[in-house]
Amino acid sequence: MTSVVIVDDHALFRAGVRAELDGRLDVLADAGSVEEGVRCVLEHEPDVVLLDVHMPGGGGVEVIRRVAAERPGQRFLALSVSDAPEDVIAVIRAGARGYVTKTIQGDDLADAVRRVADGDAVFSPRLAGFVLDAFAGGTTAPAAPPAEGDLDQLTPREREVLQHIARGYLYKEVALRLGISAKTVEAHVSSVLRKLQLSTRHELSRWAMERRLVD
Repeated sequence: MTSVVIVDDHALFRAGVRAELDGRLDVLADAGSVEEGVRCVLEHEPDVVLLDVHMPGGGGVEVIRRVAAERPGQRFLALSVSDAPEDVIAVIRAGARGYVTKTIQGDDLADAVRRVADGDAVFSPRLAGFVLDAFAGGTTAPAAPPAEGDLDQLTPREREVLQHIARGYLYKEVALRLGISAKTVEAHVSSVLRKLQLSTRHELSRWAMERRLVD
């Protein structure tokens, strides 16, 4: 039976996924953070790691990066509420073999995990098109990093939003932490991207990490 480790920072969601997959797959363990996820994967050596994209501490991309350094053959399948192109492309470029959204049914999810274990690339139907386009050369080259002084253009609130987004939080999670609406968070992110001359949330996170604006 195909073995899997689940990495997601939402305990209720992890429990639900585990309940769906038990009996269909061999669920070895689940983890609620990047650190715990890396430890679990290296300890249990599953066929596939089923992981969320947005988590504090670097998210799924960071899990892949750190595991790959120790276990380069490990296979990953991203499972996320986000269907944003930048999220999909970032985690696939990091090394994931597929990306499905959290609307997927239990049988289909188990089948996706098995297919990734067998070496297939698996995507939710509506995501496959732009993934193929991106890896056929359809994406534009990232913009050159802006000057350090550009950070001075940001308001204190925009800097707060930038730091939370760079840590991997979703808009609604940032909204709860800062006591504002998700729409306001989205507006701040758009403003930050414009001021820093960046195109995507992934570029924004990388920009912040390179300048050590997040822990």
